[in-house]
This record gives sequence, structure tokens and C-alpha cells, in this order.
Amino acid sequence: MVSPSVCSTSPCYSIQIRIEIDNVIGKFAQIALAIGMVGGNLGAVDIVRVERGKIIRDVTVDARDAEHEREIVAAIKNVGGVKVLRTMDRTFTAHEGGKIEMRSKVPIRDRNDLSQVYTPGVARVCMDIHDHPEHVYRYTIKRNTVAIITDGTAVLGLGDIGPDAAMPVMEGKAMIFKEFADIDAFPIALRTKDPDEIVATVKNIATSFGGINLEDISAPRCFDIEMRLRKDLAMPVIHDDQHGTAVVALAALINVGRLFKKDIRKFKVAMVGAGAAGTAIARILLAYGIKDVTVSDSKGTVYPGRRTGMNPHLAALAKITNPRKIKGTISDAMKGANVFIGVSAPNVITAKDIKGMAKDPVVCALANPDPEIAPEEALPLARVLATGRSDYPNQINNMLAYPGIFRGLLDVHAKGVNEAVKLAAAEAIAHMVKTEELHEDYIIPSPFDKRVVQAVAHAVAEAARKTGLAER
Repeated sequence: MVSPSVCSTSPCYSIQIRIEIDNVIGKFAQIALAIGMVGGNLGAVDIVRVERGKIIRDVTVDARDAEHEREIVAAIKNVGGVKVLRTMDRTFTAHEGGKIEMRSKVPIRDRNDLSQVYTPGVARVCMDIHDHPEHVYRYTIKRNTVAIITDGTAVLGLGDIGPDAAMPVMEGKAMIFKEFADIDAFPIALRTKDPDEIVATVKNIATSFGGINLEDISAPRCFDIEMRLRKDLAMPVIHDDQHGTAVVALAALINVGRLFKKDIRKFKVAMVGAGAAGTAIARILLAYGIKDVTVSDSKGTVYPGRRTGMNPHLAALAKITNPRKIKGTISDAMKGANVFIGVSAPNVITAKDIKGMAKDPVVCALANPDPEIAPEEALPLARVLATGRSDYPNQINNMLAYPGIFRGLLDVHAKGVNEAVKLAAAEAIAHMVKTEELHEDYIIPSPFDKRVVQAVAHAVAEAARKTGLAER
């Protein structure tokens, strides 16, 4: 028997159970008790129909994991006078047939409509674009469409699972684009890991899109792919795993500075994780003016001349970070640090490491789903704790960044993206939290606050205009 307090249930393990119950007083109370005794979180209860002496109900229950789902169903079956008719995993049901679709904006009701949206009238628009190429933004979906490109090699928390298995994540990304920024995004999962093939493919399909969102492509290949596409395409190309995470992490630190009434540019920052997100976070912190940033990976701190596990990407990072030339582990780098940022793996730091930090330590343990230190262990020691999870305060969620960033760039037909755009986005996110609202548990706005997208889009559009990226 499992106590409900042992481990949190989650909506991602939500099941709907259709049960046939003897229509007697107290029978459903027995079912509810059985669910509670095994730690299930009872949700909606609906009557499907009433038959002679029987009631058919749909019961929704949140579980901890798939095994716990089966345990809950077994507990219900053990209640006398109850028959389980059907069990449905609501997460899988939400994905049935895919989560997105294409819809026409203009109806085709008769021959007149057809002659305008298709032949012969469409030829006039085609030739107008032929004569005025810039009109492709005016008369096609290009001005409001983003391609979400992946090869499935670095899916969050899952790793290299391939393009087919990555598709549900890409569809979810497209949903967020549409829901929060009214951007039409389409997932394109490529069956190749070759950077040359990825770059060539994206360049060849770019005509249909106003922006390219690279997603879940492993490091260090992602750096080369992004750099080459930015050079060759006159449109925003953003690897969101890098820059979306970096923008939100900086926004959180800006608000730490506002909360503490301190200049974060004087902070010492110790980071673990030198992949896509870690590199981008380090670079945006430096661009903001934070000078003392030390990055570590599984081989220890990154510094010029390190011989183990180095590559050209790490060598370039070593030149601009670790000004105190710390040679050691992440524990060494954390001594006296004001901020810890982790984008690596579970359980790589300890409570002792946090105790060795400066006064009022800030711990951003962002590895997902399991952070670099258990939040329960860090909470008593850190003045501010942030994670990548939604079940703790201060979630560093790149969903706060990319819808608004792309909205702003598309609105001005930006021909690229630069550091000023990202810094503007971070400031906009940070200042969605009013000074009087700032608290150790509230340094970042909710991703469901749709005002964030508007604020970020406006700030990004202004930055694009000021730095010469805007074509409109």
C-alpha cells in the first residue's frame, strides 16, 4: 500500500476509467477510498448512463507513472460490485492522429471562389510575385510560418530517439506557436544526422517559411548547423534549445538582481553543462556584462589548455570564460559563487557545494526531468531556487521566449537574429514581474501569461529595427 505523499502524481499519467457500479449507497465512496489508498489523485467523475441496478461512470485519475496506473486499476477491480469496462490513457489519446492540422482561411463555396484561390485567378498572383519577389510575404503563408526542424538526436530528457519518435514533441511545439503567438509552425523531422544534408535540406525548403526553429539537434553539430544557416538564409534561424533557454535564464537573473538590489554584472556564476543550452547561457551572460562565468562539464572546468575531452567548440568557450583560470571540478568552481546554473544531468552537485557558495546563493538546477540536485535538498540552503520543472516555483521554461521572439521577428520581416534581440527579449520577460511582486518564489512570469508574448514581440521588433534587421 502506497501513501499518497510518497511521490507526486502528474497529469501526464492521467487515465480515464469507465466502470460499471452496482447502484447502491456508498459504493462510489469505496471506489474513491481504494484509489486514495494506492496514492491516486481522483479528478473528474462523470455519469455516462444509468441502467437497471447499475451506474456507468467515467472516472479520471492522475498517477505517478505507468506502473502506478495499473496499480490504481487493480485496486478498483478489487472493490466488490464494480466492473472495469475500459481504461484510456489520456496523454496517448491526446496524440491520436497527431495534435495539429491545416485549415483553409478562405472558403471555396462555388466556381467564383475557386477561380480566385486557384486557377485561373491564382496565375495573376503568381506572376505578381515573380515580378516583385518581396510580395511573397504579402500573398503567401511565408510571413507567418515557421519550420520546426529536428533530426531527433537530442530530445529533452530522452536523447537520440530518432526523427519518428521526436514528432510528438515537434507537434507540441507547433501547438505552442499557434496558441500563444498565432504563428503557423510545421514540424519537419529529417531522417539524417549529416550536418551538410540538414543544411542543404533546410535551405531548399526555406521558401515556404519566414523563420527556422532548430530543435533537439545534438551538440556540437547544432552550433555548426545554426551558424551556416544564419549565413546562407535571409531570415531568423534560432536553435531554441540554445537561445530560448538562455534568454529565460538571463531574465531570471535580471530579476534576482532586482530582488536583491544588486548588480548581477558583479556576480560570480558557476555553470555545469557545456552543450547547446550551457554554451548559449554562458554567452548571453557575458553579452549582458557578467564577466566571471565558469563552465564545467563531465571532465571538470573548461579552461584554455585543458587536454581532456576538448573540441573546437569547447576551446572557443574556454577563451571567453573562467577568468580566474579555475582548474578542477564543478565543486571547485562553486566555491564563493553567487549563482549556480546547471544544464547537465541529475545529482551532479551536493548540499555541501551550495553551502560553499557566497551569501544568498542562487541555484538554477535546470536538468529535466531530474535536476542537478533534488529541489527538497536545495530549498533550505538556497535563497532562490529555479528548476526546469513545472511542479516547483521559478520554472525556467523556454516557452516564455520563443513564441514572442519569432512573433516580433516575423512582424518586421527580420532578415536574421542578433544578440540585441535576445537581450531585449530577456529584459521584456523579466519586467513582466512588477517590482512589488518580486519574491524568492516568483522571479519569472508564468508561461501561461499571454501578455509575455506581446511584450517580448514588441521589444524584439524594436531591437530588430534599431539594429538594421527589420525589412518592414
